Amino acid sequence: MSLTTDLGGRIELVSMDPHFHNISIALYRQKTSQGAVFLVHSYSGKEGTQQRIEFVASAMTVLGGMETLPREPQKLRFPCQVEHRLACRRVFLEACKLDPNAPLEARPLSILDKKSSRTISLSYQGEGTYRLTADGEETDKAGRISAVAGGLMKLGEMQTVDAAGDRVAFSCGQPHHALVGLLLIRALNVRAVFRELEMAASRGVLSAPSAQK
Repeated sequence: MSLTTDLGGRIELVSMDPHFHNISIALYRQKTSQGAVFLVHSYSGKEGTQQRIEFVASAMTVLGGMETLPREPQKLRFPCQVEHRLACRRVFLEACKLDPNAPLEARPLSILDKKSSRTISLSYQGEGTYRLTADGEETDKAGRISAVAGGLMKLGEMQTVDAAGDRVAFSCGQPHHALVGLLLIRALNVRAVFRELEMAASRGVLSAPSAQK
């Protein structure tokens, strides 16, 4: 069986890692008897690559609230054991962007939205549901909250809960505080996120071992 088959299906790629010799790092989805797991992998043979891969996986546990598998520090899943594949891709990309020397901590459930000059906050309502609120005047508040909620739904495959547009939920019905805090940052400008993904997809290829020595 080939190495590529063993790795599973590739779902995301960082073609040039800015923090470690511009190597390519990819995220793979693997099927197991206990559901899908995700593998962080690089073909690079450069010294220190394994440590870099394990750092990215470790960062994913903090930024996205994921967990590594016992004795397999490159493999991850969410504690709820539901894939949340699109959200996992975002966690992987953010972990690869993170400066290894920067503090590694989960993002808060509130953020200053520069577009509206409001602080937008998330509060957990139970059963995987989060409610969005914003400070400031009522004018245009509901519209901005609805737009950010839409960004969360696109980035994390979350679901709308009611017609008010201020509550979103994960299909698993479980809390994901770290994950939703991370997604909130990008949900403020989701169009820019998808432009970034399109540009990366147009130029990204995972180099074989011979090209990364």
